[in-house]
Amino acid sequence: STSVETVHSRTRDMSGPSMNASRRLFLSGAAALAATAIAGAARAQDVIGDILKSAAGNWDDTFDARVSQGGKVASNLPIFSPQTIAYTEQAIEQYRGIVAQGGWPEVPATKKLKLGVVDPDVVAMRRRLMISGDLSENAGLSQAFDSYVDAGLERFQLRHGLPGDGVTGKYTYSAMNVSAHVRLGQLETNLVRLRSMGGFLGDRYVIVNIPAQQVEAVENGRVVLRHAAVVGKVDRQTPIVNSKINEIIVNPYWNAPVSIVRKDIIPLMRKDPNYLKDNHIRLFAPDGSEVDPMSIDWSTEDAVKYRFRQDPGANNAMASVKINFPSPDGVYMHDTPQQSLFGKLMRFDSSGCVRVQNVRDLVTWILRDTPGWDRKRFEDTIKSGENTPVPVTNPVPVYFTYISAWSTGPGVVQFRDDIYGRDGVDELQMTSAL
Repeated sequence: STSVETVHSRTRDMSGPSMNASRRLFLSGAAALAATAIAGAARAQDVIGDILKSAAGNWDDTFDARVSQGGKVASNLPIFSPQTIAYTEQAIEQYRGIVAQGGWPEVPATKKLKLGVVDPDVVAMRRRLMISGDLSENAGLSQAFDSYVDAGLERFQLRHGLPGDGVTGKYTYSAMNVSAHVRLGQLETNLVRLRSMGGFLGDRYVIVNIPAQQVEAVENGRVVLRHAAVVGKVDRQTPIVNSKINEIIVNPYWNAPVSIVRKDIIPLMRKDPNYLKDNHIRLFAPDGSEVDPMSIDWSTEDAVKYRFRQDPGANNAMASVKINFPSPDGVYMHDTPQQSLFGKLMRFDSSGCVRVQNVRDLVTWILRDTPGWDRKRFEDTIKSGENTPVPVTNPVPVYFTYISAWSTGPGVVQFRDDIYGRDGVDELQMTSAL
């Protein structure tokens, strides 16, 4: 449209009847400019809104995601579903193409790169992110770590189960420099696992994915709850389980398994004779009679003959609740008094059982069809401190699985650390290598 300055200069050179025409021209030009300004302001407001959403963690919905070639990382698609299998098959074809083209470059892992940095290594990072679909080729190959690179790196981090902070660190570099050939093999290995669970798993079920350190509650083909989890250490691995949750125990007793008695409790008692008393753990003989810990020779392993039971309470190893199901390995899911563990990046800290963050939400969902057990009663029972077993009216299937690579949408390929080394490539056991 005509600028205000041009229109205004014309009015100075006109008089008489032409002045009215000029005034009309001026007003129409000003109106057009105002409309343009309003539209521009609206667009600016949209961009501002995008940035604000980005600060709230939704960058992949709007703003910088416009330079990403892939879809959103977050998804309510279950790991076990026909769609996941199909997307993983597509991802395998994509990665075969990447491998055929020579893969991606190694990114030098010597510096902390983040928003605002200008460095030659950013060029290699841009290439790496472009090839994996986290950054559009339209973003160019400059040395500047700009908002596009920041968004692309965040997307990459989220796909690999890392905090999406847009800052390079040892875990980000380690994940980034796994070769395309190895990633392709990881996808192919895990596709076999996904297909093995491709049948009907139930209208409602729970999945524990060990490498992802994550619990999914699935209903009618979509994830309705997702929880961070603490799973087994490398030397005390969480097993594969197919079972049904048939009982919730509120304010549970904790019975220490023989492995923990031998590896943990006996050494602790040798250092501190008051350990059992301080932690409200009582000792019982095979006939059920209580035994004085001071009567045990802790320099031997005689203690493994006894049962170690911890009373309910704030210090109980399972805290407020235990989720029970038949398991040949004797594992279960539970709360924990060590909530700080959920803030760790690598949560492989248990002796095989699974600790669940915000477990009360999951238990409420499991007990939904159990008469009389709404959230209020559940919370009130916790407050009472009384040991209360609750049979689950409609037992909920539970599956402990080991999936370290899968896809939840076009271009959204998820990878996790092969913590137990079951994918057969040392390069994928990144945690143990760092």
